[in-house]
Amino acid sequence: MKFAHFSHVWNKPGLTAAERYEQLWRELAAADELGFDYGFCVEHHFNPRESWMPSPSIYCAAAAAHTRRRRVGTMGNVVPLYDPLRIVEDAAMLDNLANGRFELGLVSGIVPDFFGPYGADFNNRRALTHEALLCIKQALSSQGPFSFNGEFHHYQSVTLGVKPHPPIWIHSRDADTLALLAREGVHTGYLFLVPRDEVAPRYREYLRLWRDAGHTGKPNIGYWVLVYVDETDAKAVAKAKPYFEHCFTNVFGTRAEGGIGYQRLAENHEKRGNPRGAEIARHSIDVQYLREHNLAFVGSPKTVIEQIKQAASEGVFNTVMAEFNIGAIIEEDLMRSIKLFGSEVLPALRDFEPY
Repeated sequence: MKFAHFSHVWNKPGLTAAERYEQLWRELAAADELGFDYGFCVEHHFNPRESWMPSPSIYCAAAAAHTRRRRVGTMGNVVPLYDPLRIVEDAAMLDNLANGRFELGLVSGIVPDFFGPYGADFNNRRALTHEALLCIKQALSSQGPFSFNGEFHHYQSVTLGVKPHPPIWIHSRDADTLALLAREGVHTGYLFLVPRDEVAPRYREYLRLWRDAGHTGKPNIGYWVLVYVDETDAKAVAKAKPYFEHCFTNVFGTRAEGGIGYQRLAENHEKRGNPRGAEIARHSIDVQYLREHNLAFVGSPKTVIEQIKQAASEGVFNTVMAEFNIGAIIEEDLMRSIKLFGSEVLPALRDFEPY
């Protein structure tokens, strides 16, 4: 298995944005020393109540400077907000800046609020992302100038200054998108708000199509989940309870104009025709519910090891994208959780293969 330190860079009570970023670099440095494979962050816009990460490329540049071994990446660039050439040139520079440690994550975007101020096309976001993927792959793999003609973008004889070819990820549970990703050799993933048993067959089909395409090695399938590890189960649950409640009430799922996070999340899942996801969202403030359904990895190292084994086997993922900085968590608890995960959970699962 593989392990990522994942960050939404959520708003933290009592911290300025500058202080929050400094805390993030301390997290990344600790995770790097503990042997985590990746560091990823989101791209969110226009909501200071929630995420303070509008520029994942800047995150990657700073993350590369604060780590030595771990790969760093966007998870991901909201493709319809960009000209694909901007993504290409940033990826090329970041991969060189990180000495070949860069991972390029792309997303189509699901929050309409991100699109309006940019004048971006929300309705065609999936088609724009599919086309951008093909364009980006062609640009990064061409030996000389490249040309591309698509429905939305056209380029003629463009020469890049630097040319790496970093691994590419697009998180998706859409069957047609997963088929495209398998053909193109692109890694994928999903989040804990999606019922694992519901989507596992889609990822098994993705694995089959990946093999049929003749790619070497296995693809990575990520699973974004909140994690809190402490010395005992009782201590972990007691510590995590107020952090989850704050996160899913006041931060994650809120909008700039307000709202209660878990309620907004549930409403959004209902609108998208995902009633079981809405049910998970309604209970996201309840650590006991999440533990009973194995939707958050909270407990002692021994317990978390078993939680991950069960979830990965059921949900067909091999990369834990662990969010440790939850709600109003104090730094002492945050760093203890990261260190216990890295020193006890990670080594115990390194050779575990869910597929």
